[in-house]
This record gives sequence, structure tokens and C-alpha cells, in this order.
Amino acid sequence: MKPVLYETHLHTPLCKHAEGLPGDYAAAAESRGLKGIIVTCHSPMPDDFSASVRMSPGQFPEYLDLVAQARQDWAGRVDVRLGLESDYFPGMEGWLTELHQRADFHYILGSVHPQIREYMNRFYKKDWVEFHRGYFGHLADAAESGFFDSLSHPDIVKNQGSEFWDVEALLPWIRPALDRIAQTGIAMELNTSGLNKRIPEMNPGRGILHEIRTRNIPITLGADAHQPERTGDKFVEALELLREEGFSEVNYFLERQRIPVPIDNALASLALVAK
Repeated sequence: MKPVLYETHLHTPLCKHAEGLPGDYAAAAESRGLKGIIVTCHSPMPDDFSASVRMSPGQFPEYLDLVAQARQDWAGRVDVRLGLESDYFPGMEGWLTELHQRADFHYILGSVHPQIREYMNRFYKKDWVEFHRGYFGHLADAAESGFFDSLSHPDIVKNQGSEFWDVEALLPWIRPALDRIAQTGIAMELNTSGLNKRIPEMNPGRGILHEIRTRNIPITLGADAHQPERTGDKFVEALELLREEGFSEVNYFLERQRIPVPIDNALASLALVAK
């Protein structure tokens, strides 16, 4: 059986906190039985917005060149595609409109990053519960903006004020947000890197994943790899979790179009490498 899955969330050194060039991630993908990779480094933002964790606007052409070179080098072996992890932040809509028109992206992954200084300064009012509630409203705002194909690590806010995180108590705020998200047709990501964070479970955790499933929101899968060795990390466990929660397919995007893959086929393709 030929490989059928893509790693849909990975970074480059331009974000200042990742290692390895796109070709290194392509090599890891080949060894793990993946069909391709979609490079999704953190989007540039204007006016030094969270500049310490992303490429500068002036480095954007370099980013395009890095991905194009890897695509050429790995042609016929690993399909390398251009994506972007693009930040949603209220007031930045004009910037995103212009940025997303600068290249022919195959996939734009939308992120609300509550851990960055700008978000904390604007929205944290010394109340972690209110902070958690507000995040899910912003996630729904991101979906309704129409800028993105999928929403990354949908409960990453749980790592801020984690001692106050209570998913059951938050469901009255999470459910309406997911209702809004479902109306847009956007996908949401199951991100395996959550296993390495303060609350060690995938993003989202099982409780929110169940709510996503009941609304028939499509799921994408990414490891959020900042090192080549994490390419496709824990994909088998993630696919098994999705199947347990009632999902029958996982998705990736090419040319901004969603492509579904049956979970059984995805698991079978990865099992061939494991043997």
C-alpha cells in the first residue's frame, strides 16, 4: 500500500525556535511512511508583533525559497508543499488578507496563540477562568474570519493557568464556540505535540474531541514538529484515538481543498513501515 498521509504542521528555523530545514523533515517523513509534508512555519506579523517566535516580514521570500528548494530536491519521493501557520488576532485582519495573497499556499492553518505577550497583555485580566472562556470565543472568531482551512491545537489555552483548567466547567462556553465553528465548514486539528506540554494530552483532549465529532467538524492531523525527528510523531496513537471517538476519516489540504483519507487506510499505510 502506498503512503497516504501528510505531516501538516511543521516549522523551520526562521521561527527562531525550530531546528532543521524542510528537506530534513522530508527525509523523516519518507522514513515514516508519509506521502508528503506541508511546511507551516509561523506567519510574519507587522510592527514586531511577537517577533521572537516568528519570521520577520522581510524573511518571507526566504521562507518561500526554502520550501521551493525542498520541493524540487524531493520530487518523486516526498511531496513537499507550501503552507503557513497564520495567527488570528483581533485587528490584524487587513494584514492577513494581504499576506495570504503573497503566495499560492496549499494550506493555511489558523492559530490563536494565547501564550504570546500581546495576547496576554490584551486579554488576561487576572482571572484564568475568564481567560480560558474568552479564548474559545476567539477560536470561533478565527473560524468565521474565513482566512483559514483548519484551526490548530484547539485547546492549547489549557497550558496557561493550567491549575485552573476544568474542561467540564468550560463546556457551556466551548459548545457554543464549536457550534459557530461547525457552521463555517472549517476543519480542526488534532495536534500530537500536546503530549509533551504541561497538561500531557493531545490538543484537543478527548472531551473536546468528542464535541467536535458530534458536530461533524473535519479533523486534520499534525505533530507541530519543531525538530525533524518529530515528523509524524504519535500519528498511530492519534488515529486510534480518532477511531475510538467515532471518526472515520482524517484530512489534509492541497490547493486549499480538503482531501479525506479513511482512518483504516491511514493506519494500514503506517503499519507497513512499522513492520
